Amino acid sequence: MANHKSAIKRIRSNAAKRALNRYQHKTVRNAIRNLRNEEVKTAAATAFPKVASMIAKLAKRNVIHKNKAGNLISKLAKHVNVLK
Repeated sequence: MANHKSAIKRIRSNAAKRALNRYQHKTVRNAIRNLRNEEVKTAAATAFPKVASMIAKLAKRNVIHKNKAGNLISKLAKHVNVLK
């Protein structure tokens, strides 16, 4: 266990940040899954900007790597464009 007051505070803040990051990451993964399962182009086209924005925010906050975010957005855009 930590001996310094600042280390105890840091442990608390790290736990809070980790919980928030995990929640946001899981939410984005669910949104990606729902978009990939979408069969209708109009619904997918309306959902895509929201999902892309969520992914970009994760990358900006360093929850996921920026290249991974770019790859995800690119693959989702391809998926939406292929739909009829």
